[in-house]
Amino acid sequence: MNVYKILGIVALLLAVVAAFVSIPYAAVVLAVLGVAVGFNVTADAQVRIIVSAIALRALAGTFDAVPAAGPSLTSIIGNVASILAGIALLIIFRNIYNRMRE
Repeated sequence: MNVYKILGIVALLLAVVAAFVSIPYAAVVLAVLGVAVGFNVTADAQVRIIVSAIALRALAGTFDAVPAAGPSLTSIIGNVASILAGIALLIIFRNIYNRMRE
C-alpha cells in the first residue's frame, strides 16, 4: 500500500466522520487530501474521476428526502464530492500545464 492509497482511505474516513461530527474546515481538508491523492491518478482514469466529481456534486442532495438517514447520506456524498473535486482540479490543472509546455 502506497502513500496515495493511505491518503485516499484517510480522506474517505474523514468524509464519513465529518457527516456526523462537526470538523472545522472539513471541506478544505478533504479537497486538499483529494489534490494529494490526485497525483497518483493514471491517464485512463482521468475522465471517470472528472465525471464522477460533477455527478456527485450534482446529485448530493438527492437523499435529503429519506426520513432518518437522508441528511447523513447527503453529507457523506457531499464530502466525497469534495474529495473528487480536489482530484479533478489537479487533473485539469495538470493537463493545462502539460498543454502549455508543449
